[in-house]
Amino acid sequence: MSEQYTFVAVFLLFVLLFATAPVLIGWLFSPKKASVRKQEHYESGLQTYGKTWIEFKSQYYLFALAYVVFAVEAALLLPWAVAYHVLPLYGVIEAVVFLLILGFGLIY
Repeated sequence: MSEQYTFVAVFLLFVLLFATAPVLIGWLFSPKKASVRKQEHYESGLQTYGKTWIEFKSQYYLFALAYVVFAVEAALLLPWAVAYHVLPLYGVIEAVVFLLILGFGLIY
């Protein structure tokens, strides 16, 4: 039993090392000196003009959120739909619960 926990602990250490190593390497080798040129606002290779903080329609955010919900739904329901004829009743119930969770998230 302790062998399984050892495997999980080693795997957890590997995951933490794998996740933090790029951040630490980037922090160590990134330039630290700030200059006026580096502090300027920069977008698409052009200098900004006018107000840089503009109002952003929340409607665009809702469109993006709806797209993400339907993309996740399509990606996760496709394998379920392919194997529909061999799924027992609990498989269908799980898919309905998944759709309800996505629907509640979209409404929220």
